[in-house]
Amino acid sequence: MRTGWMMTASGWSANQFSALLGAYRSELGLSQSTVTGLFALYVVGLVPGLLIGGPLADRRGRRPVALAALAVNLLSTCLLMAGSAATVWLLPGRFLTGISAGALLAAGSAWVKELSCPPYAPEGAPGAAARRPGLFVSAGFASGGLVAALIAQWLPHPMATAYLPHVVLAALAWAIAYRAPETRPPAARDDRAASGGDGTAVDAAVGAAADAAVDWSRFRRAVLPLAPWVFAAPAIGFATLPGLVDGGLTGWRTVYAGIATAVVPGCGLLVQPLARRLAARHRFATASAGLGAITAGLALAVPAAAAAQPALALVAAAVLGAGYGFALSFGLTEAAAAAPPARLAMVTSLFWTTAYLGMLVPYALALLSRWWSMPVLLAAGAVLAALTCGVLAAVGGRGHAPAALHRTAEPDRPRA
Repeated sequence: MRTGWMMTASGWSANQFSALLGAYRSELGLSQSTVTGLFALYVVGLVPGLLIGGPLADRRGRRPVALAALAVNLLSTCLLMAGSAATVWLLPGRFLTGISAGALLAAGSAWVKELSCPPYAPEGAPGAAARRPGLFVSAGFASGGLVAALIAQWLPHPMATAYLPHVVLAALAWAIAYRAPETRPPAARDDRAASGGDGTAVDAAVGAAADAAVDWSRFRRAVLPLAPWVFAAPAIGFATLPGLVDGGLTGWRTVYAGIATAVVPGCGLLVQPLARRLAARHRFATASAGLGAITAGLALAVPAAAAAQPALALVAAAVLGAGYGFALSFGLTEAAAAAPPARLAMVTSLFWTTAYLGMLVPYALALLSRWWSMPVLLAAGAVLAALTCGVLAAVGGRGHAPAALHRTAEPDRPRA
């Protein structure tokens, strides 16, 4: 729990801005393309944060990388608060939110997973431990957007006060996590000392052995096809759909957007018990359920967008959220299963990177809507999700047993 609050703060920082997209248009006069671009800028920063934070956490330890990332995450929110007075601060604020959230997801996911397994948690199960970071992040997603929207609707200076809860949460999460133990084994440092030199050759050999131990075939075939849908589905649910149906919500657009940002990840949390039962039946059952729900959610979004029906759009967002929950559970479990302890953060960061590319989908839809209507684009998305589901079903039908993690988070013992 001490490290889990860091993951919740990361998810909160991402979605607090999403719920305010409409408010930025009405309060600050920003155009739709501008706010959508600011939404996508988060992903532009998040990808390098993930790609750098994962390997760095494997080499230097989970604790220093996660704590530093959370400190930057707190700074980014302060910049977004300054954006209420000068919109130029929104650019670095969103970019740093992405970088810090990426590094925190990479290092924090590995840290939470390892602290949830032996020897830190004697009764911990690897499968449940792998899913736990996603639960904490989803809790932040669900809470951050709703709280920010409610504050923006009824409190003064909404573009600044809406960010205050995250400032408090991030500061408390940092203080709580500060005394959590480090889980990264110091094997490489021991080898350098034993070699009597700088240990470069030993580091290279250890790194090559760890890379060879990663099950890249499993990662490519099971994780990569599904990963972009993990966040494409919720991004459509809380970033695209509210803007398509808010014509009749005068005065309540911000609250509606906040409800959408809570419903999507909230449904992702609610399906987790079912996700565990499906995973026990067959390794790919959770993936099929996720992509099936995403297909259904996009299909429901077509008439919702065509008729501008807020209630139907919220139902579609809920179904997309359920798909997100199933897909995230499967992706984190498979990524952890493919990685040895020495490469857990790196492989997890690759999963998060591919998954977060789906957050660019609302921006892509906004660009493509110049040539095709939004209902047509959403229908095309439903077809693509169904095709992806078919591909994974074909891969999963090749005799795979129920899901079981063959890796554990127990640290390697230093060699004498």
